[in-house]
Amino acid sequence: MSASGNKVGFVSLGCPKALVDSERILTQLRMDGYAIVPSYDDADIVVVNTCGFIDSAKQESLDAIGEALSENGKVIVTGCLGAQAELITKAHPKVLGVTGPHAYEQVVAQVHEYLPQTRTHDPYIDLVPPQGIKLTPRHYAYLKISEGCNHRCSFCIIPSMRGDLVSRPVGAVLDEAERLVKAGVKELLVISQDTSAYGVDTKYLTGFWQGRPVKASMQGLCEALADLGVWVRLHYVYPYPHVDKLIPLMADGKILPYLDIPFQHASLSVLKAMRRPAATEKSLQRIQQWRQVCPDLTIRSTFIVGFPGETEADFAELLEFLEEAQLDRVGCFQYSPVDGAQANALPNHVPDEVKQARWETFMATQQKISAQRLRQKLGREIAVLVDAIDAEGIIGRSHADAPEIDGSVFVTADPSVSVGDIITVRVDDADEYDLYGTHVAAP
Repeated sequence: MSASGNKVGFVSLGCPKALVDSERILTQLRMDGYAIVPSYDDADIVVVNTCGFIDSAKQESLDAIGEALSENGKVIVTGCLGAQAELITKAHPKVLGVTGPHAYEQVVAQVHEYLPQTRTHDPYIDLVPPQGIKLTPRHYAYLKISEGCNHRCSFCIIPSMRGDLVSRPVGAVLDEAERLVKAGVKELLVISQDTSAYGVDTKYLTGFWQGRPVKASMQGLCEALADLGVWVRLHYVYPYPHVDKLIPLMADGKILPYLDIPFQHASLSVLKAMRRPAATEKSLQRIQQWRQVCPDLTIRSTFIVGFPGETEADFAELLEFLEEAQLDRVGCFQYSPVDGAQANALPNHVPDEVKQARWETFMATQQKISAQRLRQKLGREIAVLVDAIDAEGIIGRSHADAPEIDGSVFVTADPSVSVGDIITVRVDDADEYDLYGTHVAAP
């Protein structure tokens, strides 16, 4: 146990990419001899990793900073909202320091400045696992492969906060993945701002891992990750042409048959106003081609309704796209202005009551599609990764379910099953989002 004066509290908000940033900061602090404590009362200083993507996230971050100041008094702020330091210091002038996203070294330096170490790091006492400190359960982990984004979507301010695309060296990514797997991770969730652009900035420079050359591209990375023998799930994948090359890997069971593609809309006029690199007709054609190669492919996506200038005809086109595409997992957001986003200056903003009505219609349409697609799995036996076990039974996820954003598989209780196991489940029932089944024991 660290001596008094070496205890850090940590609040992590936002997306999985911010969670990875938090894990890196925490790992470095532990290596430097600080203890990480779970309450304001026990902490001598608190770090708040913020989100600043939309107004509600900004307010949540400002509220969290205020709570930390009220409960503890010594607070350092980092993360995406830190890119707007004046907003933070105006609301909370007593914060000790503010840094922007992926400012690992600066955050750690500020902790050292305001909470000097009372003893040096002792590797025999301050044991940091080789995979680092994780904020996810032991059996799955996020693997961030790049930072930043080269796109300039009109509704998004991420590039202004996190900069252009910077891909991690492929060997470093694979080394981290291997450490995680050796530590017990059964599922790697590959994330970045633009996963399918991995390697564009380095011209797909070939790296080395375990003595073999690996091309720093999505295909090269996925082929190498497949050799680790765990579930590999791809998030935030723009549908560039080279994504087609990943589908055979999914059909062969090398990576999970799952693509998280943020289509955002279907109307070409709205997509143009959003400055999205997409063409609806081509997307529908490619989805059909992907499913011919890999029939079990799960496609999840997110959409925005009520974007400035969206007409009733544009919204009808979006609903038609949903019906034709038959996407498995879909999230939908009502457009809201973000400080600094170019979309704020667009004409013909949609009234809030129209946004709400369109959102309700969209969600009702997708619920019917989701329920129909899930019912097609009745009677099948599927692989399920166990996330939790409670008094009512087993809660897990199938190949089609990413943690926290997709559905779950609820399984009848079985004392032989443990959290982190991958089990075979017969699907007995389904609703709009979840499956229900029975554990099928191995013969």
